Amino acid sequence: MGASKVDTALIQNTELFSSLSQNEIDFVVSRSGAISLAKGAPLFSSGEEAKHFYLLIKGAIRVYKSKDDNSEEELAVFATGDTIGDFDFARGANYDAHAEAAEDSELIVFPDMNLTMEDLSAENSRAICSILLNAIILITGRIKSTRKLIMENMNWVQELHRQAYEDSGTGLWKHTLISDEIVNMIKEPTALIMLKPDRFKILVDSRGHAAGDEAMVKIALILKNITRITGNGWPIRLKSNEVAIILNNCNHAQTREIAASLQKLVADIEPVPAKDDIPEFKFTATISWSVWPNDDHEWESFFSGNYANLLSSWKNAGDTIVQYTKTGNP
Repeated sequence: MGASKVDTALIQNTELFSSLSQNEIDFVVSRSGAISLAKGAPLFSSGEEAKHFYLLIKGAIRVYKSKDDNSEEELAVFATGDTIGDFDFARGANYDAHAEAAEDSELIVFPDMNLTMEDLSAENSRAICSILLNAIILITGRIKSTRKLIMENMNWVQELHRQAYEDSGTGLWKHTLISDEIVNMIKEPTALIMLKPDRFKILVDSRGHAAGDEAMVKIALILKNITRITGNGWPIRLKSNEVAIILNNCNHAQTREIAASLQKLVADIEPVPAKDDIPEFKFTATISWSVWPNDDHEWESFFSGNYANLLSSWKNAGDTIVQYTKTGNP
């Protein structure tokens, strides 16, 4: 059965999902499924990767281990309303026991059987982070050892955070970090410097996507170096070939200087040499910069205005640096 059979109220009342926002609940429902098991049918087997989490809505599920003498050790019997496999699911571990229907049963499964957490993280990283962090809280309450469990899982939580927000192609932060995290960490004055490579489509069309990917890695390295030197910022990949730097405690003079340095560093990237009838490709970039809250005190319009300014300058000229202010360029 498909996700259309999933009851929103059941999802919302599940402890693992109870603290999610309505939008996140809707996402969970849309990515859940419903399954039916006849008595004796397996739900999962020992050693199988725990890719799913189950909510029993009808029937009974028994969990057991097989002994060396071929006998079985029954560990638990789950009844209607119980959650199954949440601990292994939360840790990304393998099941250490078997589970089967003790009677005809119906269950909600998250994520749906044809989906993975990696798929869902790409769609809605914030919701997935909330779910998995809620899982840690849920588990800690059950074993009555919150501090011990959090410390044991700290590296896992940090890795989850990195995967949720890091762009795999460049190592830059994803755009979602801006709305999810950075807006709570910015300190006045905050510089925003956006960059878009010029003639990037020509590079990709003439040399292939691999050349474009290589160029973005080089640009990403420049942004990382700048943020490492300043020691107080985030290099971000906005879209395919659009990137940005956000820097705390950075005034107009400093921001203008960094933007100029960034433009020069991109121009210093080694050109792609000529090949056959394809001419040499030299790198240039369009840059738009601004300082919050001086140039625009509303963060959302500050960000969107800077982006619009970047695209306008890129289309009109390219290879230029412009400043965004709410009332127009100075």
